[in-house]
Amino acid sequence: MNENRIATRFTRTTPGTDTAASALAFAPAPASSAPGTTRRAWLGTALCATAAAAVAATLPSRARAASPAPAATATAIEVWKDPNCGCCKDWVDHMQANGFQATVHDTGNTAVREKLGLTQKLGSCHTALVGGYLIEGHVPAADVQRLLREKPRALGLAVPGMPVGSPGMDGAFYGGRRDAYDVLLVARDGSTRVFASYAARAGKAPA
Repeated sequence: MNENRIATRFTRTTPGTDTAASALAFAPAPASSAPGTTRRAWLGTALCATAAAAVAATLPSRARAASPAPAATATAIEVWKDPNCGCCKDWVDHMQANGFQATVHDTGNTAVREKLGLTQKLGSCHTALVGGYLIEGHVPAADVQRLLREKPRALGLAVPGMPVGSPGMDGAFYGGRRDAYDVLLVARDGSTRVFASYAARAGKAPA
């Protein structure tokens, strides 16, 4: 009779009870007619069920901890270009293939370049903003990434003109040819220094 009252007490659980209570609730009460069954033996069985349930409850959190971290997000870059400029589009494709996510404005870049304080003599066919820096022209993605790592005090980077072989100006039409060009670090006072240099490379006529 006492054993039946104990079994009834543990099976009266409600939603929100803890793991131990739930395990005890579902531990089978011994039949009173089973020979050799005692209250102590039944409690031992219930406690084993409680421990097993507690271990099982930790498994989802362990699985979550072992799951791989989400991939790093792309670096946002904003680009202004002429809507009909094919080499500008190719440069945007180059940037996006190297970890940048571009928002493109097909409204031309002259006005925004002037607003940002870059002189016309350093100008090219597109202007971009990334991480607070101006990027003018066909600057390689690797140099933009270096700029963002080193964070110099500067207006940004520029590749004046449209040198053949620079990213976006390296289509099959050029046969792998590259003209020598410099990537310039532009200070806020308009002065420049060479940030990276690319040597000339001979090409071959397309087949």
